[in-house]
Amino acid sequence: MTATPPSIPEATAPRLRVLAAMSGGVDSAVAAARAAEAGHDVTGVHLALSANPKSFRTGARGCCTVEDAHDARRAADVIGIPFYVWDLAERFREDVVEDFFAEYEAGRTPNPCLRCNEKIKFAALLDKALALGFDAVCTGHYATVVRRADGGRELHRASDMAKDQSYVLGVLDERQLAHAMFPLGDTLTTKDEIRAEAERRGLAVAEKPDSHDICFIADGDTRGFLAKRLGSAEGDILDESGARVGTHEGAHGFTIGQRKGLRIGHPAPDGRPRYVLDISPVENTVTVGPAESLDVSALSAVRPRWCGAPPRGAGTYTAQLRAHGGETEVTAEPVGDGRELRVRFAEPVRGVAPGQAVVLYDGTRVVGSATIASTERARPLPTAAE
Repeated sequence: MTATPPSIPEATAPRLRVLAAMSGGVDSAVAAARAAEAGHDVTGVHLALSANPKSFRTGARGCCTVEDAHDARRAADVIGIPFYVWDLAERFREDVVEDFFAEYEAGRTPNPCLRCNEKIKFAALLDKALALGFDAVCTGHYATVVRRADGGRELHRASDMAKDQSYVLGVLDERQLAHAMFPLGDTLTTKDEIRAEAERRGLAVAEKPDSHDICFIADGDTRGFLAKRLGSAEGDILDESGARVGTHEGAHGFTIGQRKGLRIGHPAPDGRPRYVLDISPVENTVTVGPAESLDVSALSAVRPRWCGAPPRGAGTYTAQLRAHGGETEVTAEPVGDGRELRVRFAEPVRGVAPGQAVVLYDGTRVVGSATIASTERARPLPTAAE
């Protein structure tokens, strides 16, 4: 690992014109309030990302509803900042929802939150903000931007690892980081304390439940959502030897590492649980097997994005493979003229799904991310002949 350069907390930045993305939730409202309290010239904006927003959320699921827009507007009024609603529904559909369908159709498991940060909040929104004369986009993410002594920017984990969201921000490059502000990332506060702060500020969203799962699937039924678009096509569920052990209604309804919902008619010979090991959209088959067959020793990833200068040659890092996953030691090296990333794990890891992101860290600093294309199993699947 390389030493982290001397850095200056981004909170010491001069007064800026800030566009605060306000989802209607408590985190983005408190972030906007903190930015205004720090002396910045803040304007709130709610992104209308659904072409047909529902009037009300389904509990803690979904976002971008009419209710959310109203909540964001009320919060902006309390903070005392201008507020607008921007319609980015078509861009969101093209860059996030259509990508979601395409990835599942290809047998991969995408992360739409990461794609939204890359394509919407820090591309479409940021570009529009800069064109209008704003200096930065502020969000309620838990991560930290620091300014190096040489003027460059770095993305670091939040002070509170329990709430850290740097994984889904690993797609941001240094130019985008130069215009990003995360007021919640550098303070050690629990979510209860954030809610208490919102209540002290008079923000009605203080007790509003957090949204979770995939925002554009309000009922949480990912398989049903995919089936409506991709249809149903019966296929075989195979064991590691290639023997048929069940059927399914569409390979797109499965993810690597999945255990529940396999609907296999009879147990494995050894009585142990079986997990999804492989998905083949071309043959429309799903392969299942024991947990240890999920172990992988290396992966190849594509479309790397670096939060600063790309690394030269192989290096030792830690990697995070899921939004709420832990870190694991790796060696990583850009290959193919920098268009691919090769990662090898110090110890085998389990349940790595193509389509997800691998995010590299040097200490708390985010080095960059790439989309997992393929994996190398620690224990290769046997062929049918074996």
